[in-house]
Amino acid sequence: MRSAGRRLAVHAPHTAPGCFTRIVLRKAGLDPDRDIKTLVRPPGDYGMDLRRLRDGEIDAALVGSTMAPEAVAAEHGWNVLAWIGDHFQIPTVGLAVDPTYTDPDGPAVQAVLRAHRRALQVIHNDPDTTVRHMRTFLGGQTADEARAHYSTYIAPHFTLDGQADPAVGDRAITAVAAELGVPAGVTAAEFYRTATTTS
Repeated sequence: MRSAGRRLAVHAPHTAPGCFTRIVLRKAGLDPDRDIKTLVRPPGDYGMDLRRLRDGEIDAALVGSTMAPEAVAAEHGWNVLAWIGDHFQIPTVGLAVDPTYTDPDGPAVQAVLRAHRRALQVIHNDPDTTVRHMRTFLGGQTADEARAHYSTYIAPHFTLDGQADPAVGDRAITAVAAELGVPAGVTAAEFYRTATTTS
C-alpha cells in the first residue's frame, strides 16, 4: 500500500547512509518500517531520484553530499527537509584501518595520513581551491552555490587538530549498534586514535 507523501528513496538499512537515515527518522518519531514506504536503492547517481521526485513517483529522497541540497531544491521548487548532520553526528573525517590486517604505524598508512592532513589544510585554509574541486562533483552547481555549500556544510566542521569528541563518538556508536541490533563492542576512545607518529 502506498500513502501519498510517505514514499522515500533511501539506501539499504545495512549501509551507512541508510542506517543513519533510519536513526534520524526514529528521532523524529517516525518508524521507518511502518510510517513510510521506503524505496531502497543503491548509492550512486542521484539524478534518478530527482527525476522520480519530478514525476511524482516518490515524495522525498535521501541524496548524498555530491549534491548541494539548497541549490537543487531552489531549482525545482522543493524543500530541504533535513540535513542528516544536523540530527546525527559521527566523527568521520579521518583515516580508518583494521589493525588486524594493517599496521597503523606502517609507512604506507603514515604516508596516506600525511596526504590526508595536507588535504584537510587545503579544505580549511583555501576555500577557493576547495570550492573549485567541489564543483567537479557538485554537478551543475554554480561557483556561488558550491561556495554556499562549503560555507554551510564543510568549513564549520573540518578542523586541523586531529581530535574527535569522544562523547559524540560514543553516542554515534551506541545509536548505530542499536539500529543494527548488535552490541556496541567498542568505545570512541578505543576507536578514535588522535595521537600518531606522523608530525
